[in-house]
Amino acid sequence: MKPLEKNYKRIVVKIGSSLFYSGKKRLDFDLLSGITRQISGLANEKKEIVIVSSGAIALGMSVLGLVSRPKELSYLQAIAAIGQNELMNNYREFFKRDGINCGQVLLTWEDFDSRKRYLNAKNTLLTLLKLKAVPVINENDTISTEEIKFGDNDQLSALVSILVNADLLAILSDVDGLLEKDKSTVVNVVDEITPRVKALASPTDKNTSVGGMITKIEAAKIAVGSNIPCVIANGRRADILSTIAYHPQDAGTIFLPKKDYLAAKARWIAFGAKPKGKVIVDEGAKKALVNNKSLLSVGVRGVEGNFERGDIVSISDGEGNEFARGKVCVSFGQLDKVKGSRSEKEVIHCDNIVVL
Repeated sequence: MKPLEKNYKRIVVKIGSSLFYSGKKRLDFDLLSGITRQISGLANEKKEIVIVSSGAIALGMSVLGLVSRPKELSYLQAIAAIGQNELMNNYREFFKRDGINCGQVLLTWEDFDSRKRYLNAKNTLLTLLKLKAVPVINENDTISTEEIKFGDNDQLSALVSILVNADLLAILSDVDGLLEKDKSTVVNVVDEITPRVKALASPTDKNTSVGGMITKIEAAKIAVGSNIPCVIANGRRADILSTIAYHPQDAGTIFLPKKDYLAAKARWIAFGAKPKGKVIVDEGAKKALVNNKSLLSVGVRGVEGNFERGDIVSISDGEGNEFARGKVCVSFGQLDKVKGSRSEKEVIHCDNIVVL
């Protein structure tokens, strides 16, 4: 057995909008039928599959006959409500054909911020898997304004992978993987996400979706930082999910897990909670944090946001580059008063800082 050919039992499959929205401006029933049939086959082989599905807005646009993605928030939310119903109806029908149950789960950032809601979501998903059902997860676009703005279902799929302790994350799109500069050669294996790798990414220009390869690489970064390999592959390839499950190195681009992956608490600080604000530090403080020291008030140069004690914040250097995240032990108001002071008040303890 090759090193990458392991027993990937629990697999999170992210399906992008570009796969749903056909050139005829309607749902590509043949493709969705094929993907669900592959998932049913894997389920019958004792694999546990969790779907993170885009497509609500794209399908809502299809139902309403819209060609361009609206910009007004209320329209996006209404279109998502229409499309989500269309999306789940089709999942239910296709899985029912194969004798498989599926369950809808809509998540927002708040479900990851709150420890109680996080555990509730986790227990629901794990129970669905115990019941041999396929969870179909989507961002709750009808109420989650920021996710609609950033189109972050790639990131959501990585967070769900952490939530359910997945063995593998598969991101399906309409591209064969990460391409080299010549745009014809696929990068098969990425063992480290370097600036060169990021430079190969380019944003999407599709009217029905947002993001592109950039958000997929960011999702891969979250996954591999949590010891979960990630594959980016073309969902239109025949039997692609079987290839991913048993021969991931042949599927597209596989991002290998980091050897120094983060522990559970650090994963939550780094990726699981949305930062409530930003703390800007000087070079001396940055060096100290990188060397596992606590952040003191003397090293703080600026504060942004409206956070409370216990919230997660982004930590940036003087040039605006985020290099860490941490759980603050003071509120925004308190920190704004003592920033830069010689009192050396502890702002974030070293145990609650994660260097990205």
